Amino acid sequence: MSRAPRPPLDALIDDLYYLEGSSPYARLMLPPMPAALLIVNLGAPFRIRAGTDIETVEYADGCVVTTPTRVVEFGYPLRTRSVGVHVKPWGLAPFLPMPAVELCDRPVTLEQVWGRPAIAELRDRLATADGPHQMLTLLEDELMRRLRETSGLGLVRHTSSVIAATSGAVAIDDLRVSAGVSSTHLVQRFKDHVGVTPKRLARTYRFAATVLTIDPAGPVDWAELASGAGYFDQAHFGHEFRAFTGLTPTRYVEVRRRFLREHPGHVLDGWPLPVD
Repeated sequence: MSRAPRPPLDALIDDLYYLEGSSPYARLMLPPMPAALLIVNLGAPFRIRAGTDIETVEYADGCVVTTPTRVVEFGYPLRTRSVGVHVKPWGLAPFLPMPAVELCDRPVTLEQVWGRPAIAELRDRLATADGPHQMLTLLEDELMRRLRETSGLGLVRHTSSVIAATSGAVAIDDLRVSAGVSSTHLVQRFKDHVGVTPKRLARTYRFAATVLTIDPAGPVDWAELASGAGYFDQAHFGHEFRAFTGLTPTRYVEVRRRFLREHPGHVLDGWPLPVD
């Protein structure tokens, strides 16, 4: 279950969610999306492999994932239980004690962000809450309590919103000129609050908008898809696809089709991919 947050969190967060049950696969691959993630784990530890890391890392208390540039691989226990937050690209900044760029493709535990005593107390309250609705309220209250003023966030939020509205098809220099700031200033603010440059965020928005239009149940005209998304040609699109997912476009569709066959109508269909 999930629900939208109340103001002013709604300017930072897409939704709060509760998750319990068995994952359809032991490992799921999450290709980069223009979004961040905060998870409070209440079940057995899960494992994450991110960026160029070879080894997976175990997360018992939960994790924070800033806007990624590479695939994030989640390894789930037989049963999982957690509450979490799907965050807008800039939305974690008011809750982090460090610049977001320090966490780019480097998920960290909640303990590393908020400290062990605070996380232990939060997990205890969540574990003894009277059902998912109260759990989401407790997490929302915790976020409200930790919300702080963040210098430069308005600039990043506005610029990111324009990038999102155009699915990444906007000249970043035009946004800089409109905002009346230098390229160096804009890039640094994005690194501080999003973890990536505005150009990288625009690439991610364009890729996500394109790939989410793919219907794996039918034939895909890759040349038309690439052209409609503004890629130079099909080869450029294929290069971007491999850079973001590690898969060729045709292999991606094969994996999506496998998911559809094995788990028709599953809530996760559409973005996470099973790992062979």
